[in-house]
Amino acid sequence: MTRDEPDSGRRERASARRLIPRILGGLFAAAVVGTAVSGSVTSAAAGADFRSALTIIAPAAAGGGWDGVAREMQQAQKANGLVNNVQVVNMPGAGGTIALGNVSVLEGQPANLLVGGTGLLAATIQFGSDATLEDVTPIAAMVEEYDVIVVPGDSPYETLDDLVAAWRDDPKALPWTGGGSFDQLVVTDLALAAGIRPTQTTYISSDGGGEAIQALLNGTAQAAAGGYPDNIDQIESGNLRALALVAKEPIEGIDIPTAADQGYDVSLTNWRMVAAPAGLSEDEAQGLTDLVLETLETPEWRDAVERYHWTERVITGEELGEFLDVERSRITALYEEMGR
Repeated sequence: MTRDEPDSGRRERASARRLIPRILGGLFAAAVVGTAVSGSVTSAAAGADFRSALTIIAPAAAGGGWDGVAREMQQAQKANGLVNNVQVVNMPGAGGTIALGNVSVLEGQPANLLVGGTGLLAATIQFGSDATLEDVTPIAAMVEEYDVIVVPGDSPYETLDDLVAAWRDDPKALPWTGGGSFDQLVVTDLALAAGIRPTQTTYISSDGGGEAIQALLNGTAQAAAGGYPDNIDQIESGNLRALALVAKEPIEGIDIPTAADQGYDVSLTNWRMVAAPAGLSEDEAQGLTDLVLETLETPEWRDAVERYHWTERVITGEELGEFLDVERSRITALYEEMGR
């Protein structure tokens, strides 16, 4: 390509370069999914009933939050005979956007469900991924999980006000951490609520909740935002002190004051959802919605909600689309405040 090539030619070449990886990704996805569940993709493409064979794709490695949702759904569906053959495929990378890109090219194949949520939506914005949630069919939001603001058990900060006062006095001198992109969004939201410029904040990214806890315990960080389920054991043991629960209102069974009740309007939640490929018929999309709703009513799923300290928040249909639009705008604004 020469410098004098028209802009239209350059755009076409750039578009082709972006399209080729997505086509290859789609072929990889079909191969992986097809291997995991023999005939799943093929039969789905032919219009077979997805209750015969279903693949649930976790866009992260085994052991994480998305994987937990996928495997709890799998167990609930198996135990209650909702699907004859259901398996989980892990497809990690780039905050979930690799799996999203792969699913986005499985058009018209309803026997595949992708687990996602706040973190996946955030990753599409953070990484500027070609595939977004607009390239798949959102089926249902199911649960949400709350972050907690924690400090080491021997920290001099007894309250959220104590922590914010020290943070406001010298933002760069008080290092924060968290287990993922969602946690950094929570810290950013708290900074704004406290009148602190997010770009002045020192944030040390950790690879998962366990690493974030270690950063607190070894003194690398002085405060953290992290999922309540990841931190509850350390809070109860006294190794960590919980200063605030990031929720719209107090949650039954969690004896931690909310940030909102302490004067900080921070309520971003880590919600979890499932989506299917694009190009589905109305009957297929409704059938998948019905399947998910039936899954959420099983004893196995309700047990998982209790074990993981999730809060049920079921959103489907047009309401889900409106919800995703609001969340997208909100998260985009937070990344802009972070200077990204």
